[in-house]
Amino acid sequence: MLAIRLEKKLEQEIDLLAKAKRSNRSALVREAIVRYLEDNEDLDLSRQALSESRGSKPLKELRRDLGLDR
Repeated sequence: MLAIRLEKKLEQEIDLLAKAKRSNRSALVREAIVRYLEDNEDLDLSRQALSESRGSKPLKELRRDLGLDR
């Protein structure tokens, strides 16, 4: 269980969105948190991949490596 305090205006906006989606406040906030965590994981993975692939290849070599030129 997690309890948070929100500004009244933000709480009202969440309630309006939940009503529009025919959902409830808890489900909407839970979904937002899950998406936020997934986005951060994706960002970390992309940063890691970028740092591991700092080298560059000529386009011709890259196409060959990917099997695009036969």
